[in-house]
This record gives sequence, C-alpha cells and structure tokens, in this order.
Amino acid sequence: MNALIGNGPKKVITRFAPSPTGYLHLGHVASAIFVWGVARSASARVLLRMEDHDTGRCRRDYEEAIFADLAWLGFAHDNTDFRFAVNSTYRQSDACVHFESALSQLIASGQVYACNCSRQEILVRNGDNHAEELRYDGYCRTRAIPLDAPDVGLRLQIPHTELGFDDLHLGMQTQTPAAQCGDLLLKDRHGQYTYNFAVVVDDLRQGINLVIRGEDVLHATARQLWLTNKLGGRDTISYFHHPLIMGDNGQKLSKRLLDSAIASRRLAGEDPEVVLGEAAHAVGLLDAARPLTVLELPQLLSTHLSKKGRSHGGI
Repeated sequence: MNALIGNGPKKVITRFAPSPTGYLHLGHVASAIFVWGVARSASARVLLRMEDHDTGRCRRDYEEAIFADLAWLGFAHDNTDFRFAVNSTYRQSDACVHFESALSQLIASGQVYACNCSRQEILVRNGDNHAEELRYDGYCRTRAIPLDAPDVGLRLQIPHTELGFDDLHLGMQTQTPAAQCGDLLLKDRHGQYTYNFAVVVDDLRQGINLVIRGEDVLHATARQLWLTNKLGGRDTISYFHHPLIMGDNGQKLSKRLLDSAIASRRLAGEDPEVVLGEAAHAVGLLDAARPLTVLELPQLLSTHLSKKGRSHGGI
C-alpha cells in the first residue's frame, strides 16, 4: 500500500462525497469500503462532504440518513480536524463565495463565455449522436453574449488536446475532453454550479490529494485534472477508480430505483457487518459474502491491490 500512495512526508487526504439526492444503496457502501480501506492503510484522513450542488433534488432528510447509515456501518470521518462548517458538516451549498472566487479567476483568463443553448438545441445540432455523453459544439463561443445576460450558462474553452494520467487502480489512461464533452459548463442557466467545476474547487480548497471513486466517473477525470491546473493546482491530485456493483439488469445501482436502500436495512435491524460483507463480495473484494468489519478493510484492500500488482509510486 505504501508503494501505491508513496512514502514521502506529504499528508494524504481523501474524501467521501455523496450527493443527498436519495438514500445510500449497496454501491455506495462498496465505494466507502474502498475509500476507508485505502485511506486507513495509508494513515490518510477521510473528509465527508455533501455535494448538494443540485439544489432542486437535494433534501436534508436524505443527508441525515447518509450520516446515520455511515455511523451504523462504522465509517468515521475526519472533518473535525478541518472545521469546515457547523457540526463538522461540509456542504457545497455553503461555499458559494469560494466558487465565485474561482469563477472570477477563470473569467479573468478570457476563456469563459456565455451560452444560452438548451440541451435540446445541442442534441438537434449534434444530429443522431449516440455518444456516451452530450458534447457541446462551441456554438456560442463567438456570439459575444454578455456574461451577465439572463438565462445563460457559463462555459470554459477547452483545447483539443489528448491528456494522460496514471490511475492508481486501472493504470495509464488517455482522454480528450474537447472530444468528449466540448467546452466545459461551469454554471448552468439556472445559476447552479456544475459538478465538474464544484468538485475541482472543493478538492483544491480542502487539500484533497487522493480521489477514490467509482469507474462511472472515470470519463470526467482528464477534464477535472485540466481544470485543476487552470486554477493553479498543478500535479496535486492522484485518482483511484474502483469497480461498480451492477444490478440484475446490467446497469449500475441507482438511487432513483431505490436499489438496496441502506436506511431501510438499518431500520429493519439488520447486522451492519453482514451489509459490509455483502457489498465487498458484490464488488469483488471477497470470494464469498461473510460478515465484515471496518477494521478489516485496510488489510482487505492491501491484499486486493497486491493481486493487481500496483506497486509504483503514487502521490
């Protein structure tokens, strides 16, 4: 494990960052297993933050259930060492001043422009496009719409450059953000900061230097690394993308489908160690499901990484 994350004096800080738009399910438990398992093996701190940038869908009762689920499962976070907010809870909705500051920095670069395109308009211009994500075509780049015009989003120009990074779990990756998503949306037409922007600002501000998350976000890594560099955080963050638990339909588990809601299992009196073991087995960390404790996670992840042969220097 030390070979993976490095042996230098740098303090390792990672985070677990759920969105309170629904209840946690077994996939979130698997992600927490990777986060806490890797972090505790490296004597790293784990910050817990609520990524509530989607103000239309986030609810405080979901947030309260997340806290209760994590405590029940035995995952203890380290927010008290950082004093981010009242009750040691960090919420993106409390950090608008920091997002505004980062946005002003990008605007000063001259590469931010206003865009009033709707999703439907972008789809029509793209034609019969079955790409994995919607790519913005740069339509508003030269339209000189005022940045403070009503009903506009703000986009950052991205150069058409291939970017590479060494994922600590998956190995070398190459991505071309301009071909994947086009110019990056920072703030949408409703005034909400986007995931890609908010997560980068948060990680920089909180000193995150190890991001452990699911493979479903792998596609966004190069653009986030590029934006990190634009905001002055050069070579500060390493990434570790873990496998997902898939449902019977072949799709990843979803809050919208209420897959394996942990709150329901907690309230039904189930054993949290059984839930941990089930999640670890479903994501390939155990050959068979068995009761599992949080204290076993560091050794479990060390064994898993040794089998994958990830032995080079990391952060």
